Order: sequence, then structure tokens, then C-alpha cells
Amino acid sequence: MKIQPIITLIAAALLSFAANAQPTQVASENDEQMFREWVKTLGSDEFGGRKPMTEYEDMTISYLAAQMEAMGLEPAFDGSWYQPFEMIAVTAKLQNDRIPVKGRKKAVLQSPDDLMVWTARATDRVELPKAEFVFCGFGINAPEYGWNDYNGIDVKGKIVIAMVNDPGFYNNSLFRGRNMTYYGRWLYKFEEARRQGAAGCLVLHNAAAASYGWEVCVNGHEEGNLALFDPATRNMDELAIKGWLHEDGARKIFAAAGMDLDESLEAAKLPGFKSFPIKAKSDIKMNVSYEIHKTSNVGGMIRGKEFPDEVVVLSAHWDHLGFGPADETGDNIYNGAGDNGSGMAGVLLAARKFCELPCPPRRSVLFLFLSSEESGLFGSDYYCAHPLIPMENTSACLNFESIGPAELTEDVTILGGGASDLDNYYIAAAAAQGRYIFFDDDNSDGWFFRSDHYNFVKKGVRSVVIENGLHPVEASRPNKYPMTSWYHKPCDEYRDDWDLAGTLANVNLIFSVAVSLSNANFSE
Repeated sequence: MKIQPIITLIAAALLSFAANAQPTQVASENDEQMFREWVKTLGSDEFGGRKPMTEYEDMTISYLAAQMEAMGLEPAFDGSWYQPFEMIAVTAKLQNDRIPVKGRKKAVLQSPDDLMVWTARATDRVELPKAEFVFCGFGINAPEYGWNDYNGIDVKGKIVIAMVNDPGFYNNSLFRGRNMTYYGRWLYKFEEARRQGAAGCLVLHNAAAASYGWEVCVNGHEEGNLALFDPATRNMDELAIKGWLHEDGARKIFAAAGMDLDESLEAAKLPGFKSFPIKAKSDIKMNVSYEIHKTSNVGGMIRGKEFPDEVVVLSAHWDHLGFGPADETGDNIYNGAGDNGSGMAGVLLAARKFCELPCPPRRSVLFLFLSSEESGLFGSDYYCAHPLIPMENTSACLNFESIGPAELTEDVTILGGGASDLDNYYIAAAAAQGRYIFFDDDNSDGWFFRSDHYNFVKKGVRSVVIENGLHPVEASRPNKYPMTSWYHKPCDEYRDDWDLAGTLANVNLIFSVAVSLSNANFSE
């Protein structure tokens, strides 16, 4: 199913844009009142930071279901509001916190200084005797870029070492230059190594290429590593070892093998690089403790009157970080009001607006609240593998991620544009508000890949990331609470003095796109 541009809609929107010299806010007073109430509730201390698989999950998903039921939505999942699935939480510890390496010389890798490793397998112990290492450059197999680090190398049963990011980070003429592709993400490195039959994968850290320091790699994986759990396989088909490798640790492995790390890193950045075995082996032993938990996505829907088996998805993740280290005030609740209470409120507001339309849309609309985004996009991963309506009949995923607070801007920023005619819908909807779209092609930090919409993109579903623009309508009133001041901090709390003018305008923008998509004449 391919969506064609709606010429009449674009023309009407452009006429509206010409008639409005200044951007306008299209939200009503009642919209703002409801939006504030939802964020204030979901971001309150009572909800305890909404960490999945805790008592606060039950409170959160019950609240969301009750709100959708009160609107008159239909439960999305066979008469239920909930789509439950299992996850595994793993804490792994290397024997004696070390990995011995033997080549021409001997070396010892110490955890967590030289490496940080874990597994997703439901087992008490991982053992890889005489494990061989293979240096696979960036660990990328990308036919569209003419790049395959796995060409001519057998990695079955071996430990792949792969550099973080992609070749474009070092050479602007390769891939998309500094604009990172998904091939640069560390999660991709694990996925490809698994497809190639490797026993494990160590992603070689570099602070500049990763855009964060080694402490992030350590702190994020010391305990409670989460993954989707498959009861049939108990995840034994997952990589035995996943991990981050510090450059100092890599230097030890190469030195033990009598090989030059720096020379190898430089060679790996060039087209035509050939991956190679590292002349060193290791006996890896790791003790594992794990727990299996259930969590749930939450969804309500409006059934399409003409095409009920086609769907437009409006999504937001409901989870946040729960309790954590206290800030300077002693606050240890990571409330997540902006991230992602504002996103949930946006979906709820859009749902209410759909319910108020004079007639149902032509195709179905799913209002989807996803679990475990913060720990690895797991809720959307599960949904996309078990969709309500097949992915090929999913028109688009319109994701609400940390949309408030935001001041009203003349422009709206979009990441991921240029991939489909979905752009036309946003251009038209923005023009109808007297605003314009700025397509930002800077994805050097990989932000486009770091929220739930991207799992839909991987399945061929169209999606972009919408952000507030760069040009405030009232320059004298900048946002008092920019995202950089509260992101993943206890101070991410609702405040009555939030400026929601831009937030509500952006909600209405996405709502307009959703209405257009749900009623459009698509060519089959």
C-alpha cells in the first residue's frame, strides 16, 4: 500500500499559510486543562516514576485504560486494553571480574575498567572456553552503501569486536557523513553479529563516536539488563556475550596477539577493509542471575468505518526511570513529566479529539502506550512483532516523545524527513496553522533511532520525529524549562507555569496529520 500526496489538501493548506502572517495556536482552553491534568497526574510522586514491572506499572496502565474507556474507545487487544509480554532482567558477573587473554603474550581484562559484559540468556552461567576474537571493523553489512565487514570472514562461535558508529563519522563521503545511520548504533552491532552466528559481540567504545563517555556504558549495564523473553527458547539463541570494550581493553587484546590496534582502526575506516581473526583466545566464565517479569503495552482504538483492517498508530511510551540517585534537594523520584507524561497526554488529547469528530474515520486509529522504551524500545519491539493489524497495513506511526513544555514557534522541526510522502502531510498541517516545517538532516547523535517509532520504521512503516522549532513567536518569552535542564533528572516534574502554547499546537499538528491519513484515498 503506497500513500500518494493529497494535492488538494496541500493546496488548501498553502493558501491558509499565505493568509496567516503569524503562527496561531489552535488549542482550546479545555484542551489545555485536560492536558495539564493528565501530565500532572502521570508525573506525580504518587506514580513513582512509572518504572515497568513494579507496582507503579499497574497504577499507570490502569489509569491509561480508564481514561480511554471514559472517552468511549474500544479495547485494542481482543477485548482487553492490555498487550502483556515477558521480559528478562539479567545481572551478569565475570568470574573474578576478569577475562584472561592468551596469545603471543598474556593479558588480563578487568571489569569494569576494560570492559562491561552481560547476556540476555536465561541461564545461571555462561562459559566460552578458548573463545576466539575477530576484529570486524564497524561490524556492518550494508549493501546499499557497498559495505560489508563480514565479507569473507567466519565469525561463527567467535567474539566479534566492532567499532561504534559508522564510517561516515570519520569520512564525510561515506554513508551519510556525520549524520549517523542505524548501522552506527551499538544495538545494530549486536543484531548483525547474532545474524552472522557469532557467540558474542564487544562494541569498541570511543567517546567522540558514541557521543558519551565510558561511565555511561558501565552505569547502564552493571545490573538488571533487560531484554524481551521468549519462553520457547529461553533466549538461548541470543548472543552468549554482549558488551562494551574500552579502548584500553582492546589495546590489551591486540598487544597480547602481537598486533597493532591503531593501525587496524585506521584501516577499518577505509572502503575495502578486510576483517581478520585476532591471534588471541580467552576462557570466558560469567555467573548470571535473572528474573522473568511481565509488563504490558496499553491500547485503545477507533474502528475504521470503511477500512477497519488498515490502521494509523498514535504512540507514546508510558514508562520512565522510577527511583534513582537523589539530586541536590534530596529528591530521588524520576517523575518523567516531560518524558514522557507530555507524550501520553498528547496521545490522550488526540484520542479525545477523534472521539469528538462527527463520524468515525475511514480506517482504524490505534492509540498505543508502550512499555520499556527507556530500557531499549522493548514495548514497541514486541508490538511490531505482534501487531494488532499487520505492518503492511499500518499507514504510519505518529509518535509523541517528550513534547512539552514548549513555547509556540513559527517553525516545526522534523527529523527523518525525505523518506516518504508523509512529509507532505506535515507540511500541509503546519501551513494550516500558519507555520512551516524545517527538515533537520543532522542526526549525528543518532537521536532518530532512539524512540519507539524506529521499530516501526524498521518494519517499513513511515514515521518521522517531530520537535519544537527554533524560532519562537515571542522571542522575549523563551522556554523556562528546556529539555536539557530536566532530561532524565528528578526535576522532570509538572509545573503550573509550563508554557504549553507550542506543545498544544504540535499536538494539534499531529492530530491533523492523523485525521488526514485515516481518511485519505490511498492507491492500492
